[in-house]
Amino acid sequence: MDLLGVLRNPVLIGALIAWSLAQGVKLPIEYVRSRRWNWSLLLSTGGMPSSHTTLVTAIAHGTGMVAGFDSPAFALAVALAMVVIYDATGIRRQAGLHAEMINAMVQDLMEGHPLQQEKLAEVLGHSPAEAFVGLLLGLTVSTLTVLLMRG
Repeated sequence: MDLLGVLRNPVLIGALIAWSLAQGVKLPIEYVRSRRWNWSLLLSTGGMPSSHTTLVTAIAHGTGMVAGFDSPAFALAVALAMVVIYDATGIRRQAGLHAEMINAMVQDLMEGHPLQQEKLAEVLGHSPAEAFVGLLLGLTVSTLTVLLMRG
């Protein structure tokens, strides 16, 4: 078994690069929005762009480029991507909106009284725009990585 073969896998390398770029670009985007650096974004969910969408898109597209767009591996990768993107933009997005509403209600109830309890995470999912940008980033990085690594 060639353990170093993992380092020559353009699908995996492209997906990891794409995911890293998606997570990293959240920092300057948040800085422009809030004028403060939020380093926790490097390992958190939510935000622009969707790193979940970027990762699964890069895997699916890279798999298609390497194994063929008519392969069972590509079909599996697309099905996985569909589930992840649906979850990120649907279920987790709604959970984030619910958390936002609950936090606002608690704030209203406790106005004037410091609340020491931790707030619910409000940025759990992604808007369709965040998912779309993640999709474009995943496609771009996987294409470049496969083309560069395969010569």
